[in-house]
Amino acid sequence: MNADPHTPLTFPDAPKLELDELIDQLIERAQDVKRAQGRLRGLLRAIETVTGDLSLESVLRNVIEAACDLADARYGAVGVIAQDGSLEQFIHVGMDQRTARGIGALPQGKGLLGALINDPQPIRLHHMSEDPRSTGFPPQHPAMDSFLGVPIRVRGEVFGNLYLTDSTKGEFTADDEELVVALAFAAGSAVSNARLYQESRLRQQWLTASVEISAQLLAATGEDPLQMIARRAIDIADADLVSLGLLTPDGTELVVEIALGVGAEELIGRRFLVSEIAARRAIEEHRPVMLSSLDVEGHQTHVASVIEAGPLMLLPLQGTQQVHGVLSLVRTRGRAAFTASDLNLAAGFANHASVALELADSRAAEQRVALLEDRERIARDLHDHVIQELFAIGLGLESAAVLIADHPAEQRVRQRVADIDRTIRRIRTSIFELRGPIGTSPEGVRQRILEIAADLTPALGFAPDISFSGLVEIKVSPELADDLAAAVREALTNCAKHARASKVSVDVSVSSDEVVLIVSDDGVGIGAAARTSGLANLAVRADKHGGSLETTSGNPHGTTLTWKAPLT
Repeated sequence: MNADPHTPLTFPDAPKLELDELIDQLIERAQDVKRAQGRLRGLLRAIETVTGDLSLESVLRNVIEAACDLADARYGAVGVIAQDGSLEQFIHVGMDQRTARGIGALPQGKGLLGALINDPQPIRLHHMSEDPRSTGFPPQHPAMDSFLGVPIRVRGEVFGNLYLTDSTKGEFTADDEELVVALAFAAGSAVSNARLYQESRLRQQWLTASVEISAQLLAATGEDPLQMIARRAIDIADADLVSLGLLTPDGTELVVEIALGVGAEELIGRRFLVSEIAARRAIEEHRPVMLSSLDVEGHQTHVASVIEAGPLMLLPLQGTQQVHGVLSLVRTRGRAAFTASDLNLAAGFANHASVALELADSRAAEQRVALLEDRERIARDLHDHVIQELFAIGLGLESAAVLIADHPAEQRVRQRVADIDRTIRRIRTSIFELRGPIGTSPEGVRQRILEIAADLTPALGFAPDISFSGLVEIKVSPELADDLAAAVREALTNCAKHARASKVSVDVSVSSDEVVLIVSDDGVGIGAAARTSGLANLAVRADKHGGSLETTSGNPHGTTLTWKAPLT
């Protein structure tokens, strides 16, 4: 039977439905592929963004922002895990600064955050509030529902965790988890590279600082080397406080010579018993010590008295034979801990600084020896030539005085002989100053009186003339030496306060049976209304030894004080 060519073709309904379904499935699969391809492109862009920076801070922030874009999350954060398992650093995005300040302290790694730290496996939740590990949010914290957390591993070790919350789709999917896990893997490599770059940069900075300090130690002028060591250390180590303490000669105390940063003013000049501070370990074991926290380690440290100390490094300044001191670098509580790499680099810097300081000390010692030798030569020439010539002149004048006895010029000649004797005593004092305390005790009478004169020079406005004669160091007993030194100080103090003098001389002479102190000035004199408390103190000290005190007015002005005490 022939079909009508004008009759339209028709198909059974069942096959038609199956074809439509196949076409719809094909379109849906194509769209899935397209979405997957888009997300893969997004992942590649995210990886490129993460790995395109060498600053660790920037890398971590790029990781968070890329993860939020990939998984459509409103909030994201990276928590860096400390050695004790807590969060030492927490970087977040999606929350403005005002809201963050209102919340207060950053998370410490509890609840869900802590669960990911304890068991570093991905966690994906539809509702955080339904999970028993959730501890809720602090006041003023924005509401968050869905959650996705994955660990970030660096060279096989967990560096930190990546946290995402509040998916714009209502919940995070398995695809989201896979993408974020892949991003975290790439982030681990980026963090590793950033760490290597940071270590390289820090090593270069420490080496540059070592070279600068060595150059400064060899220079005659410029910044104090100890100050430079502290300044460079606090900058490179990103510390809040640095202190440089030197050991006393007996090694029992640590004296803080230099301090910079928080509380530095309160720390400079203070002394600490080595046996009572954490720096004892660095000193006794001759090795650097790193503490994550004083609370955790159970130690006390000298810097804890001025700062709420958190992580710290104690670096011994190791010499060729002994430890000279300790360089302490401290961060405040809550800041990131120092790493093993930080300790190694800072310890190398401390070793270089120690060597440089020893070289500088050796050079200074050589210069002191050369100076002493030069002074010894000058002192010998003064003693062997100048004094002998003055003696000869004095003897000649005495002979002349005998020849012109009863002549009006006799007294003038004898006065010049007395002036020569006084000049000889002062030259001998100058010889003693040139030679220094070599051969005598640092606590000897001469040295003590010279130090008193040096102390009161600023108050007087000029240096007093000091002279000695006789066996001062041998015949004056320790008890009498104490009162003699006190009398010199009292007399010079009175001159500085009341005399308004332009010249003061101090003569100390020891004969066979007594010591005589004469202090003369060219000031305004004692006067009727002068204060007597200082003179009374001098009289008491003289009476204590059976001695005497006498004051006379000069001609035409000035005062002469004579303090005597018998030798016992």
